[in-house]
Amino acid sequence: MATPKKPTSKVRETIQEKLVEPAKQAGERARASGAKLAESGPAIGSKIIDHAEANTREAFAAMRAATKAKDLTEVMKIQGDFLREQGARSMTQAREIGELILSIGKDAVGTLRGKE
Repeated sequence: MATPKKPTSKVRETIQEKLVEPAKQAGERARASGAKLAESGPAIGSKIIDHAEANTREAFAAMRAATKAKDLTEVMKIQGDFLREQGARSMTQAREIGELILSIGKDAVGTLRGKE
C-alpha cells in the first residue's frame, strides 16, 4: 500500500507545478524573444544602409545627367524625374523596412508565446 502524501508535500508540488514552473518557462521565453530582437537589429541597419546607398547612387546619377543637359528645360526635366522616382523609391523602402520590422516583431512575440 502506498504511503499517503503529507499535506505540505502536496502543497509544495502544487506550488511548483502551478507557479514556479510556469514562471520559469515564461522567463525562458522572454529571454529567447529578447535574443531574437537583438539578433534582428543588424538586419534593419543593413537594410537602411542599402537604401541610403541606392538613394545616393541615384542622386549622383541625376546630378551627372544634369551637368550634361543642353538647357534649363532639360535640367528641370531631369530634376522632376529624379524627384518622382525618389518619391516612389522612398515609399518602397519604407514599406520594406516596415515589413521587416513587422516580421521581426511577429517572430519575437511568437517566441514569447512559446511558438517557435
